[in-house]
Amino acid sequence: MARQILVSPTELDTIRKDSGYVIFDCRFDLKDTQAGFNAYLEAHIPGAVYAHLDDDLSSPTDSTSGRHPLPDKELFASFLARSGWCPGKQVLVYDDAGGSIAARLWWLMKYFGHDCAAMLDGGINAWRDAGYELECGQPETAAQSAVSLCANENLAYSTRDITEGLSSREIVLIDARAAERFAGELEPIDPVAGHIPGAVNYPFLHNLAADSSFQPATKLREVFRKLAEGNNDLDLVHMCGSGVTACSNIFAAELAGIKDTKLYVGSWSEWIRDPSRPVEP
Repeated sequence: MARQILVSPTELDTIRKDSGYVIFDCRFDLKDTQAGFNAYLEAHIPGAVYAHLDDDLSSPTDSTSGRHPLPDKELFASFLARSGWCPGKQVLVYDDAGGSIAARLWWLMKYFGHDCAAMLDGGINAWRDAGYELECGQPETAAQSAVSLCANENLAYSTRDITEGLSSREIVLIDARAAERFAGELEPIDPVAGHIPGAVNYPFLHNLAADSSFQPATKLREVFRKLAEGNNDLDLVHMCGSGVTACSNIFAAELAGIKDTKLYVGSWSEWIRDPSRPVEP
């Protein structure tokens, strides 16, 4: 039986007091990078630890990277240990944005060799709407010893991999950004608008129902098979603005039974660092 990667508020309420779980609150706002932590302090699922996208789930940017490089493995291991995680424990992630930020931590656990994470369907809003309790402040956690992490490089694509894969037509590059950003009609974040030639657009919000819960696996499976053009030999590679919300499409693909699709880590914000790289409006 496949391991469950999506849990309902009812299921989480049953397991949240289990010492074998560590719950992470991943709320984040690109426009106000402390807003997520402030919201966490005001109210969060009891026992949850806060994971900051910039500080805990990314490394600092440099002159060639996208906006959210992958975290250093030693620093990420230290963060997990401070949060109370050790091998053998399960991870539960949530946010207030349809899983679009929480999916980053879900994916990082896979990338660093510990496929032990699941996501709360509908996030903290679903939990609150179901009438379950919340707590404020920052709970104490029993720190663990940091472990050595080993990255699975096969899950991550570089800009060179993208260039070569598109040239050889061995990949399908799926851009998770909104249609307006993909088309170059609107760009609220990055200095250049448009998309990578050869990419196809599938906004991550299409994975969600009106209440921000995930669509049924059967519907998602149909979507991703269509995106793969019916060719099972092509690698599905996901991108977005900075390699964060693309993880939501990776998560949805796994829900659909399509495992280990890839992430273009640097995504659009890295691609446009070099003005010689082609851009379509």
